[in-house]
Amino acid sequence: MKLNLYALALIGPLSAAAQTAPPVEVYGLLDAGVVAERGCGGDCARTRLDSGVASGSRLGLRGREELGGGTAAVYTLEAGILNDTGASDQNGKLFGRQAYVGLDGPLGIVTLGRQYNLVYETLTDVADPFHGGMAGSAANLVGTTIQRYDNTIKYQSPRSRGGWTGAAIYSFGESPYNSKVNRAYGATIGYANGAATLRVTHQRKNNLLDASGTTPAVDQSASNTLVAANIDFGRFVAYAAYGHSRGDGSAPWDMTNPYGAVVQSTPSNNSRDVLFGVAVPMGATTWLASWIHKDDRSGANRDANQFAVGASYALSRRTDFYASFARIQNRNGAGYTVGNASSPGRGDRAITVGLRHSF
Repeated sequence: MKLNLYALALIGPLSAAAQTAPPVEVYGLLDAGVVAERGCGGDCARTRLDSGVASGSRLGLRGREELGGGTAAVYTLEAGILNDTGASDQNGKLFGRQAYVGLDGPLGIVTLGRQYNLVYETLTDVADPFHGGMAGSAANLVGTTIQRYDNTIKYQSPRSRGGWTGAAIYSFGESPYNSKVNRAYGATIGYANGAATLRVTHQRKNNLLDASGTTPAVDQSASNTLVAANIDFGRFVAYAAYGHSRGDGSAPWDMTNPYGAVVQSTPSNNSRDVLFGVAVPMGATTWLASWIHKDDRSGANRDANQFAVGASYALSRRTDFYASFARIQNRNGAGYTVGNASSPGRGDRAITVGLRHSF
């Protein structure tokens, strides 16, 4: 009897705390598809089962605790999954997709941790009818540096009555040699009201290869500016974007050189990117198409064009089939590849067919 009373005394407060704690939302998405690549010089698996083709597979936790006065504590932990093998995505990071904590209040939301950069968000949310996935991903050509930044403070304003929003980001480089190494910062201003959405984003990421403090720094800094818009005309949604990328590392490039050239070519360090796209819903099917031109302004003049078409068929609100095809025309030794939401790709054209389910 004494043991039972002691157990009740111990469990009682824990049970009460569990009842008052805010709920934790568990969510996720699993995506798998067949990818058939061509134009990769024979050094790739031409047809394979891949994970995260239309959207990166993930498992996440998020929650919110009201603190009073219209302010709440928020958090997100999101792990990337390669569900074709069961391995972790994002180079094996446990919560490689997102990991942040913050405060959401009347003046906006401030979050701290690993988060998406603003140019990548603008590209996938506003400019790209493929939303960064399938073979038609706009990130195959349009410069965004890397998708996510570590050690980041991010501010997102509340939406005004007129539909205006703003955001800013600062990522600490945290190098022991130079406070500027790997630092990143940027800002966005956006408008969304009715059928029209517009965003203008600029960011800079420093990457000075200064490992010892004794050798001259090699400047591989990158700056990206993107103007993106889409308009819902009812029967279809039109997409358009214009980007300006400067500096080494500002353009997407497969440094493993899939084309088998004897000499490793270098990416553009000064380019203009133009995108036009459309999404046409017809019942449960949504048809997609886009065209992207990369105008390389460097001396090598390595231009590229990408044409992509695709479709998704909704079996339910959470499950859909998809298929897509994309081809990149590389000029003057350019080496851009057709990737998808989780893979940079290895060839200059690809077909993808897959299934996506969210929960």
